[in-house]
Amino acid sequence: MDVDLDKIPPHLLEDPDPIFAFNKAIIDATHHLAVSYKPNTAFYEAYGMKGWKSFQKTIEYLNAVYPEIFTIADAKRGDIGNTSTMYAKAFFNDLSFDSVTVAPYMGKDSIEPFLAFENKHTIMLALTSNQGAFDFQTKKINDTELYKHVLQTSKTWKNAENLMYVVGATKAEYFAEIRKIVPDNFLLVPGVGAQGGSLADVCKYGLNDQVGLLINSSRGIIYASKNENFAEAASEAAKKLQQQMAPYI
Repeated sequence: MDVDLDKIPPHLLEDPDPIFAFNKAIIDATHHLAVSYKPNTAFYEAYGMKGWKSFQKTIEYLNAVYPEIFTIADAKRGDIGNTSTMYAKAFFNDLSFDSVTVAPYMGKDSIEPFLAFENKHTIMLALTSNQGAFDFQTKKINDTELYKHVLQTSKTWKNAENLMYVVGATKAEYFAEIRKIVPDNFLLVPGVGAQGGSLADVCKYGLNDQVGLLINSSRGIIYASKNENFAEAASEAAKKLQQQMAPYI
């Protein structure tokens, strides 16, 4: 749910809250095909207080109308001690998200405050889909890639059973190695669709006996059309991806 006002159908710009109007239409048209929604906070923060209010209205609508849907605050937070606790309270208590994405660069005391919240999940960046991932994440320390050190270390943290991990679909060849380290955790997988990730490869190497994957597709669904039929077009795009997934599941 990464809303860019330059990309939504022009007629929505006449609405008092075009961001929420767009989100609501997309959610209503696709909820029967989705298990989760993931708004990226940057796309709301960019519009100031109005954007943040749209963000809040979106999560309140999801929780009220579709409570069975798993919600992800894509915020990529990561700071130490009390700061992380306050971030966690903001997304878990105030906004009532089911999960939030975090960055592990600052280590245990930046992640454990999120893990302390019962019935919530913390989704940690492990191996991302961007080209810059190769700057650090795949560099070797004592003959082992950094992302593997990160995964192994995270398993020792308190309440680590509440961890999920972000693994980019464009790094599908790494999934087999990742599954050796975290065989049972759910993986959030961006990069299928517009970024060119292969659904077949992700499923081949990433599926476990509980499925264990949340496949994310954003632009390919929400921006399927800029016409007044945008919601129906999004539903068709989501249905197409679901049908592609069905044989693997």
